[in-house]
Amino acid sequence: MNNRKGLLERLKEIHRTVLEMELGILAFGILFQLGSLPFPGDRLARAVSLLLGSAMAFAAVLHMYRTLDRALDLEERSAQKAIYLGYATRYFLFIIVIVLAALTNWLKPLLIFLAYLSLKFTAYLQPLTHKLCNKIFHETDPDPLPEEEVTQ
Repeated sequence: MNNRKGLLERLKEIHRTVLEMELGILAFGILFQLGSLPFPGDRLARAVSLLLGSAMAFAAVLHMYRTLDRALDLEERSAQKAIYLGYATRYFLFIIVIVLAALTNWLKPLLIFLAYLSLKFTAYLQPLTHKLCNKIFHETDPDPLPEEEVTQ
């Protein structure tokens, strides 16, 4: 018997919102890479900078998920501290990468920032990636309960 799972089954095991965010970041990363091709200059530096920013956005989504998941098991004050510490950690690491990129004079800090910003774009477009994932997985969202049933 084959224990290998298909790609769709493995993707379904990932937390759904994380998967949808990662797909959005991947899509923006591809668009940014393609969009940077016509510009003159060091294409390799641009490609690496965009890839680094996208990888950092991927890692940020996973870190946010892990931080929030752990914080839900804590009491309110501890949860707030854990969430703030996670936020500070992500941005501290981001600043370090940007500073190191600026010091190399090869990587492009602005492109790293743009690719990392895809995290924000993806959050706004998550309803679209959610619908796309529903089509891919052949799923539908449950119908919401009428408001009067929710309040009881």
